[in-house]
Amino acid sequence: MRYSTIMGAAMFGAALAAKDSRTFSVMRFNGKEIFNGRVDPIVNPGGTSPHEHTVFGGSAFGPDATGASMAQSKCTNAKLKGDKSAYWAPRLYFHDKAAGTFEPVPVFYTNIYYFFDATDDDIKAFPQGLSILAGDTKTRTAPETGGSANLDPKDGPINNIMWTCPRDNLDVPGWPVGSDGTTAGMQDPNNKGQGVGFPSANCDGFASPLRADIHFPSCYNPEAGLTNYQENMAWPSSKGASAGGRVNCPEGYIHVPHLFMEVYWDTPSFSDRWTPSESGEQPFVLSNGDVTGYSLHADFLAAWDEDLLQNIIDNCNTAHAGMETCPGVADQVNTEECECENAATFRTASTGSITALPGDNPLSGFKYGAAPASSGSSTNDTPVSNSSDEDDSEEVDITEQDAQAAQPESPAVTGAPEPNKPAPVCVTRTKTVVETVTVYEDAVPTPEARKMRRHMHKHAARHGARMS
Repeated sequence: MRYSTIMGAAMFGAALAAKDSRTFSVMRFNGKEIFNGRVDPIVNPGGTSPHEHTVFGGSAFGPDATGASMAQSKCTNAKLKGDKSAYWAPRLYFHDKAAGTFEPVPVFYTNIYYFFDATDDDIKAFPQGLSILAGDTKTRTAPETGGSANLDPKDGPINNIMWTCPRDNLDVPGWPVGSDGTTAGMQDPNNKGQGVGFPSANCDGFASPLRADIHFPSCYNPEAGLTNYQENMAWPSSKGASAGGRVNCPEGYIHVPHLFMEVYWDTPSFSDRWTPSESGEQPFVLSNGDVTGYSLHADFLAAWDEDLLQNIIDNCNTAHAGMETCPGVADQVNTEECECENAATFRTASTGSITALPGDNPLSGFKYGAAPASSGSSTNDTPVSNSSDEDDSEEVDITEQDAQAAQPESPAVTGAPEPNKPAPVCVTRTKTVVETVTVYEDAVPTPEARKMRRHMHKHAARHGARMS
């Protein structure tokens, strides 16, 4: 059902162009991911990605997905039916060095924050098909910013990629003390729970295991085009803004929502299988073979009901209560889980212990050396262009089984449908999930949120020099 612009206008009126303060709402998901596999329709359209991704959103996701095809998804696991976009990030693995095996780390839960910045610009809904890539899958070196984040080009090189390690005892260092980033990650000097690169501590905060943090640029260049992910996005800046705290896009660009993706991984399930060390060595590795964590990245393919999203931009500031509580969206609330419609035709099998990462990606970074040339997509830190790589993957059979199982007796794909039967689309399940609510300094958590958690981790301006 398409959101009624007439109703929206009647209820809320016209929004002012300039915004004096940042507002936000968070998109949550029913269940966990809809798919895991070597698929990336932005960087490797029609082919196979060099590494695995974990995917959330609309059911029409696949190697040939576009904004138009995603909009036709039969279901989505987003909390609003009108968001059939796809969000994905590299899968995380546990490396058992003694056994020489890799095991996928389950997703715990995922949040997508939609920040509507204070700005002199009009903030507009994502146009259908807008493709955004944030991060650089090829990098194995620490950012120029050291352990700190920065999202404003005026303040120096961009660093939009961080890791958060909530812990019951933050006095225990999460990253090696004095690390320069060459042999281990680095702690944010202003936040004991956050840093760049994988932490070397057990992330044991209540309902808050290891978290991947990815900020997306929010200035779209229509001259570059929707699918030109290497050049179509830039970062807004406070330089030249009419008031403090505002950030504006370059002239001719369209200011879209600022996405911040949090992926929590169930690393505590492996806590009894490794011992943190002062050297910074730790057992987790991204699906592209990166042992540093510096190459964390994420993709977004827009397939929103644009009128629905514009209403949220103009009228919603529900913060941690969730986007499903925004004004005027009651008929859009989604409570069903969802599965990828055609996953059986291109699912990569890696459900148990395997002897090689899918795609045969070698370990890289730190003592293992630089990433191989064909490691996949990337973005750079320039304020105008968001990506600098070329698609260097090979065209291969999307159904290939490239990971050799360490336990051959285990089925490669659990519960896959028979070849002559349609793959499942939506599955309705009922479950109770305990979530950790991320609190920003300018937002007050709801009473319900206060009851939900025993541990609260604040990370407002700490995610970047420009966050308010």
